[in-house]
Amino acid sequence: MRPRLANAALLTALAAMVTACQTPAPTTGPNRAALPTMERVALGANACWFKSGDPAFAAYKLAPELNSFSGRPRILLVHKGSPESRPLLVVQAEGSPSRLQAFGPMMQEPVAGRITTDVNRWSAGNKACS
Repeated sequence: MRPRLANAALLTALAAMVTACQTPAPTTGPNRAALPTMERVALGANACWFKSGDPAFAAYKLAPELNSFSGRPRILLVHKGSPESRPLLVVQAEGSPSRLQAFGPMMQEPVAGRITTDVNRWSAGNKACS
């Protein structure tokens, strides 16, 4: 009878070890909270859309509003000559992990797909331009 108890204990211990090995390891990556996410997006937009001289964004100016009391840091694209006018693009994040939104008239134009691709890439931590 004792060998059976020892075998049962050994099997239980072995099962516990196998289960522990199957637990997914925590992944490391960029901070997914709203502010760090929008900081990455703002840096990417500034570098890839504006400092690079991209003709698709030449008529616009970046207006970051990262210090938001509403908990929704955002960036705006406005006409270069009239920064006080209504934004043509708003990209904002909320929560942790952040939920991104992009809206405004530019999201109805051919450049919308590129905006979505770029914002998703930058928010995930990839700094590359398209």
